[in-house]
Amino acid sequence: MNRLTSNTFAVLLFAVGARVFAPGAEPPPNIVMILIDDLGYGDLGCYGSATNPTPNLDRLADGGLRFTDFHSNGAVCSPTRAALLTGLYPQRAGIEAAIGFTRTEGVALGFTTIAEVLAPRGYRCGVFGKWHVGHVTKFGPNDQGFHESWCANNNPDYHSHVSRDGKVDWWRDQRLADEPGYLVDRVTAHAVDFIRANRSRPFFLYVPQLAVHFPYQGRHDPPHRTTGREWNGDDRYGPLPKAERPRAYREMIAAVDESVGAIVAALAAAGVRERTLVFVCSDNGAYLSVGSNGPYRGEKGDLLEGGHRVAAIAHWPGHIAAGRTTDATAMTMDLLPTFAAVAGVPLPAGLRPDGVDLSGVLLRGESLPERTVFWRDADEKAARRGPWKLVVRDTAALYHLGADPAERRDVAAEQPARASELVAALVGWERDVGPRRR
Repeated sequence: MNRLTSNTFAVLLFAVGARVFAPGAEPPPNIVMILIDDLGYGDLGCYGSATNPTPNLDRLADGGLRFTDFHSNGAVCSPTRAALLTGLYPQRAGIEAAIGFTRTEGVALGFTTIAEVLAPRGYRCGVFGKWHVGHVTKFGPNDQGFHESWCANNNPDYHSHVSRDGKVDWWRDQRLADEPGYLVDRVTAHAVDFIRANRSRPFFLYVPQLAVHFPYQGRHDPPHRTTGREWNGDDRYGPLPKAERPRAYREMIAAVDESVGAIVAALAAAGVRERTLVFVCSDNGAYLSVGSNGPYRGEKGDLLEGGHRVAAIAHWPGHIAAGRTTDATAMTMDLLPTFAAVAGVPLPAGLRPDGVDLSGVLLRGESLPERTVFWRDADEKAARRGPWKLVVRDTAALYHLGADPAERRDVAAEQPARASELVAALVGWERDVGPRRR
């Protein structure tokens, strides 16, 4: 089984108690997970952007570890978030596409989240930002291990907080609780308050920022959406004409970078910076109309590299050596076993993540054993082993990412044995995770 029943989890929680570290002993490290929405691989200065000043994120990269081969588990929002929270391929949790405005789809409460792994071991868990793995009233964070939450289900207007279904979408502890303010700044304020309130105990802070997903609105752009109607045409992208959206996107990247700086400053002011791992990544690639995926072909929604190869940075003073890069092939689903290992928390019996522990990569510069990893959405599939990547749409194409990172030269006819091996692996994986749900 890849999940624990609620009764089993309750027994574990009772058995270990709320605080398991010895009084007077050095507490386990804090973990801050910042997920930026729709940020492209080439959208940060430390990843080559000449147009987006990102001094705070660049400073983290300079002082820590920058990944060059990190991948989201999906090329859209919800599958990546499901993988991050559960450590599983999102297909196992029934999440293969972006969840719409429904109360019937979501990560079932029987799956064990990273918060449910850490909370029984004394961690205070908070999430502030975009949830998007099921409506908070049915599949919400407070029912999945988090003690505190301020969340949107989807991507509301940054000023009016109205989502595309024409309803206000800002919830505190799973109850509708709107508040004024630009949502990037509201997320930051709640994250900073959480750090201040929990400075004396270990915490897991998950910050899935809503930006830089549309609607494209900087702090000084006007509110757009109102209640009582749907926003599913071109007006979903916000109040600006197409020509101005890249400018707003750049301002949103700057706002997220400022948010990262404020969170790091709050850790320092609370005296916990040296015992806090900060990990930052994106949930998928950028739309090319506003962002950059660097040298990679494709964009959000594609299973070419531009859709899922993303920026990722790890920083922990005194533990992660500064100025390093790694070409380890890593994925969002690896974060649950990694955070559990860093925290010194054993995985619950019965929980077998698909992800692997990256702590050796982070802390000791180790390599990962070669593995085969997979993606699937409504009309594409992909498999990757080493430098070889198979992409299946109407036909199967094979690319060597070392020689052809932009995936422009299909070598399946030249490498039939490698193509066949990856096809067979993909078939086996699909048999394991089950058929498409939507």
